[in-house]
This record gives sequence, C-alpha cells and structure tokens, in this order.
Amino acid sequence: MTSSDKPGNAAEAPADTTGTAGATGVAAQDWTTAAADPQYRAAVVDLLGALAYGELAAFERLAEDAKLAPTLADKAELAKMASAEFHHFERLRDRLAEIGEEPTAAMEPFVSAYDGFHKQTAPSDWLEGLVKAYVGDSIASDFYREVAARLDSDTRELVLAVLDDTGHAGFAVEKVRAAIDADPRVGGRLALWARRLMGEALSQSQRVVADRDALSTMLVGGIADGFDLAEVGRMFSRITEAHTKRMAALGLAA
Repeated sequence: MTSSDKPGNAAEAPADTTGTAGATGVAAQDWTTAAADPQYRAAVVDLLGALAYGELAAFERLAEDAKLAPTLADKAELAKMASAEFHHFERLRDRLAEIGEEPTAAMEPFVSAYDGFHKQTAPSDWLEGLVKAYVGDSIASDFYREVAARLDSDTRELVLAVLDDTGHAGFAVEKVRAAIDADPRVGGRLALWARRLMGEALSQSQRVVADRDALSTMLVGGIADGFDLAEVGRMFSRITEAHTKRMAALGLAA
C-alpha cells in the first residue's frame, strides 16, 4: 500500500525527518559503503521489495477504482494516477535488479500482507475508494518517509522520489468534500470507514515488520541511526497526528 500523495496545506505530513544536515552513520554513507553490512543490505532489499509491490498494488487498485468513476473526466484522472504508480514500480524494480536482487523474489514476502489488506478493505463505492487511497496510502507514505531519513543517501533519494505526489490527495479531498456538502450524511459513513482503514493499515504494517528480522532491526536501532524503541513510538505518534489532519482536510472526524 503506497502512494506518493502529499496531503497539501490542509493536512500536513509528519515533520520532515528526511533532512541530511549533520547526518552520521548509515545516513551519511552511499549505497556501496552501507551495503557492506549484510544485515543493512537485507533490510534495504526488504524495504524496496515492500515498496515495489505496494506501488504495483496501487496501480492495480487505481485501475479498478477507475471503473467506479462517475464521469469520464474522473476515470481519466485515475488512469493518469495509475500510470504514475506503475512508473514508480518500474524504478524500484530496476533498482533491485541493479543491485543484484531478483525483483519478484524481493516482493514475494509482502504479497500476502498487501493482498490481505486490500481484501479486508475493499471499497463498496467510489467515495470509499477515494478515501482508502487518500488515507491508507498516505499512512504508508508517512512511514516510508520516516524510514528514509535513516537510509544511505542513494536509497533515500530513490525512496523519496517514488513517494512524489501523484495528485491523488488533492483529487480525493475535492471529490469527498463536494459529496459531503451535497449530502452531510455521507460524512458519518466515510469517517467510520477511514477509522477502519487506519486500524487495518497499522495492523498490517506491524505484522510485516515483525515477520522480517532485518526490517525490525532497522526500526529499533540495530542498523539505522538513532531509531530506538522510544523513537518508534514517537514516529507512530507523528503518523497518527498526520492522519488526524488528513481527516480534517476531508471534512471528517478522526
């Protein structure tokens, strides 16, 4: 589950943790130097594999959501966003191959979690699909941005590039707010849906990390600079705060 969507002025992302000024350790190294540590290399392969399958799944989902679009203009907009997600997937796939990893093998461990999330959160209509992309993908994007600050410079640059805005955030906010203005009762239903998405997204993320030793070690500080358990807690607090702001941007209660 990834998107590149940035929430815009009304719903700011977590505080920027990707700055490199004063970086030390892994964050100050390039890929060649950092990858000499086999555990770090394994963590990055996992990270890129998870991101790659997330982008591929996002492409598929947006293509499916386009079928629910009420107008041709909406259908075309979603098709454009799907194309951007596929381009992100290609960059990640190519990077995995470039560092000597088989892309399919790198993605495979994450298929079940992503597919499980999408199965549990299949939207029943156009508006639920928009909220899912905006809320669910933005949570994933926030998480990857947090992790990016602790990556080597080459990997960090790639990760941030594939998290670039595809335009879905602004599109979703416009359409959902218009729907609520037209029928305020829609807001209650979508607020409940968004809370469910938040819970499912965090639950799946925690399961994935727990199952992948290299990734979990990266998060708690065994590899990445300064990412101890207390910082993990603060990270999820920042992600939750950003989610609350996004809900407000949609005109929904968190």
